[in-house]
Amino acid sequence: MGQVFLYRPAVGDRFLLPVESAIYRLLGTSPRHSMRAREYLAALGLVSLFLIVWLYLWFTFQQTLPDNPLGIVNMPWYEGFHSAASFTTNTDFVHFSSESALSQGTIVFAIQIALFLSASSGLAVVAAFIRGFVRKDGTLGNFYVDIVRSMTRILVPLAFLGAILLVLFGVPETLAAYVTVHPLGGGTQTIPLGPVASFQSISLLGTNGGGFYSANAGSPFANPSEASNLFQIGWMLLIPISTPFLFSTMVKRPGEALPYLGTILLVLVVAVGLFLAYQSVANADLALPQVAIGSNGYPVGQETRFSLASGSAFQVVSVYDNVGANNLAIGSVSPVGQMVLLFGMFTQSTPGGEGTGFGTLLIYALMAIFVGGLMVGRTPEYLGKKIGQVQIRWAALVLFIHPVLILVPTAIATLGGFVPLAGPTSPAGASTAYIAHSFTNVLYEFTSESANNGSGMAYSDNTLFLNFAGGIVMLVGRFLPIIAMITIGGQFAEQEPVPPGPGTLQTRSLTFMLYLAFFVIVLTGLLFLPVLALGPLSQQGF
Repeated sequence: MGQVFLYRPAVGDRFLLPVESAIYRLLGTSPRHSMRAREYLAALGLVSLFLIVWLYLWFTFQQTLPDNPLGIVNMPWYEGFHSAASFTTNTDFVHFSSESALSQGTIVFAIQIALFLSASSGLAVVAAFIRGFVRKDGTLGNFYVDIVRSMTRILVPLAFLGAILLVLFGVPETLAAYVTVHPLGGGTQTIPLGPVASFQSISLLGTNGGGFYSANAGSPFANPSEASNLFQIGWMLLIPISTPFLFSTMVKRPGEALPYLGTILLVLVVAVGLFLAYQSVANADLALPQVAIGSNGYPVGQETRFSLASGSAFQVVSVYDNVGANNLAIGSVSPVGQMVLLFGMFTQSTPGGEGTGFGTLLIYALMAIFVGGLMVGRTPEYLGKKIGQVQIRWAALVLFIHPVLILVPTAIATLGGFVPLAGPTSPAGASTAYIAHSFTNVLYEFTSESANNGSGMAYSDNTLFLNFAGGIVMLVGRFLPIIAMITIGGQFAEQEPVPPGPGTLQTRSLTFMLYLAFFVIVLTGLLFLPVLALGPLSQQGF
């Protein structure tokens, strides 16, 4: 990845350089042209606008477009808007059942294109952000070159390899739209098929997460075995865990990767342990005689094909990676388990989504260095770049807009009656827990959309309000932080490097790693603890 984004010679140049040159000519750009922040953002906006329009047209006209053997009908305009915004922003949050709402043409010619473009855009953004720390001419690279090279050198080869491995694990890969089978119980059943392995590969690799099947990674066709489940956990972590090393390579300081990697692993390991601990505890409510319980000892909502540990690890890694793929029913896990997942989306950076997750962690680091410098009298600078008032304002905006995009729509949805919190079906004697659970559903929906995560608690959310509000939240939650990252990178790129002095904070240390982890956890807790108290904590009975 370092070779790719430093524009250095890399494996495959002999075959790929002519192909990439042809693409640059088609796009009307030159690899020798380096863009400033505004031009970089304009190019990103142009590609994103093209993608959202392309997706919207496929979603709302798929009934008359090619490759629709099952006669899938068009989506309503509001659902098409939500879906187009979702796949453009690398969120892949869906309000439909994939098997009955998507034609083969929509999957192949619309969604699969989005899976690559949205992921490559995230990688391009973090590469441009990092260049700001090492350049002094005000430029951040060429956006078109960045997305093309990220696809030809990273995403496409890895996705191809992943698809082959998934086929070996038993995931189907075919152009056939469906197959009719005869179950042992009699009758017939139509099983949707298609390029499942290739879809699943780039979906997990690119932190997209949108499943080919509505059961996502809980479907035996998308995730057949314990072995495939473990492989998919590693596949989700591959690029996000590599990005800190990309950063240290680009800034030419090898040790700079370790504090970020340590922060990510510390938060992630604690999250998996806490989630697993509460998933393994028997739920007292399920011990009532009128509730039917299976005899396998698994918590409700857990996929029994996987061990409790690997199933829980998959779900936590998926949410903390901002992949959003599900292999269990999130609405059925313990309230503390739901809180653990919410916390991962609150931070957006441990490790977070493709590229932008590490960019958010860099934002946290800039804030932490600035605050730490004020506390102990050190110079607020990082890697030779002064952290000034303007950079901190943009960084604060990134951290401020996330809770706004979550809490304001949640308040409107609940207080405005768009999502009822209680009703005649409320369990007798459990109205408080029922209301808290319903509130957590709404909170989880907007948190997932604001964090561009894509996981959901599977309740009835295909309404005009939730589609329109969710689409706006996803677009603002994606592009406003990107604007901030590119702007900060552009401001750094205009500075002459400052040599380190006696007041420079030593960031390549265990102390800084612990400080950064503590900073992320405490700041996130202060922003979101009250709303957690209304939802999962209240449901748990704390």
